[in-house]
Amino acid sequence: MARTTKQDNVRELQRTLYRAAKADPGRRFHALYDKVHRRDVLERAWGLVRANGGAAGIDRQTIADVEEYGVARLLDGLATDLREGSWRPLPARRVFIPKPGRDELRPLSIPAVRDRIVQAATKIIIEPIFEADFLPCSFGFRPKRSQHDALQVLIDEAWDGRRWVVESDVSNCFEAIPHSKLMSAIEERIIDRQVLKLLRAMLRAGVMEDQAVTRSDAGTPQGGVISPCLCNVYLHRLDRQWTQRGHGELVRFADDMVVMCRTEREAQCALVALRKILGEMGLTLKDAKTRIVELREGGEGLDFLGFHHRWVRGNTPASRHLTFLARWPSQQAMARARQRVREIADRRRAHDPLDVVVQDLNRFLQGWAAYFRYGNSAQAFDKISLHAFARLAALLAKRHGRRVRYGWGMLCASPDRMGLITLTGTVIAPRPSRPRRTGRR
Repeated sequence: MARTTKQDNVRELQRTLYRAAKADPGRRFHALYDKVHRRDVLERAWGLVRANGGAAGIDRQTIADVEEYGVARLLDGLATDLREGSWRPLPARRVFIPKPGRDELRPLSIPAVRDRIVQAATKIIIEPIFEADFLPCSFGFRPKRSQHDALQVLIDEAWDGRRWVVESDVSNCFEAIPHSKLMSAIEERIIDRQVLKLLRAMLRAGVMEDQAVTRSDAGTPQGGVISPCLCNVYLHRLDRQWTQRGHGELVRFADDMVVMCRTEREAQCALVALRKILGEMGLTLKDAKTRIVELREGGEGLDFLGFHHRWVRGNTPASRHLTFLARWPSQQAMARARQRVREIADRRRAHDPLDVVVQDLNRFLQGWAAYFRYGNSAQAFDKISLHAFARLAALLAKRHGRRVRYGWGMLCASPDRMGLITLTGTVIAPRPSRPRRTGRR
């Protein structure tokens, strides 16, 4: 009950900040720092960090280490350091992870657990203020906004006649945002000197790679708890400029974006405007992912937020006279799903309990399907279900030292396929004019 009350207090604080910012778009908040180190806010921040998991920073302290040390003890120390102004972030640990479906690596910065807690507490306080300003075209990493809300815009706009699409994303966005311009964007709403000092310290903490610390005057490193929020704060400038200088309907999910236009000329003008506005912000488009696509029957389509989108004709007698925008998992999404199934049902797990392997497979399949079921994904689901069935059959054959067909026979003979779920019949086809959330609190 006490924990629930504290969470309610934090939520009420966020609602109060949101309402105040919404009521007065010109207000600049000056009394926020004392809220960052409030005990209930820090406890909420710890809950978010713990739920998100993640590896240790350069201090090698893990979530489990914090729990062993004592959560209350750590939060007391953080509250004291913040209150006295003595908190200093450690450099983040730099690692490189493969980009799904590509040969290139993505840099990831892992702050220490204690620093992630402070970032989360700061985000809890500042996010509602900026949320009051964010425009409907922005969907990524925002409360009560999702990928499916952004995808619904594509359906609606294509149905309304906007079938020339500019697709692109910002090149190396998280690493390229200039600190000076980002702080200027923050100061449009926040003038609390201690909060600004806290944010500058986070931005200047740097990263450690090969035992060397590197600091830069640009970037809000990908992997930080507060980085997506700061990215949205900065890219809000793009959204605002677009309302005055843009062409077509902008749909932005963090640094990934499309612009829906009615004509090819409008799409060309939109691309020029996009490059110019981002250039003024010190950012550039990723050329390899930038193109103009016409959504038409027989056309090539585009990939956005894991789905492939294509203008198609109905394939039943009742729908053959209709053309519409369909979507299904992209080739990259399918390749990632197959790879994940291979990892879970790897033959090296032949001696693991079968129910554990099946449970892991089902957990992944359910999560994957929960996202992609909102599309024309029936065929893709059948393929992934069959792939999971085949990998589990191979694992069973390995366990018994037999050929793969032996594993197929065991699975087919089982009345419930050894507990492995099927994804057949779980899709929901997209339709125009479905209600979508607006981000209001």
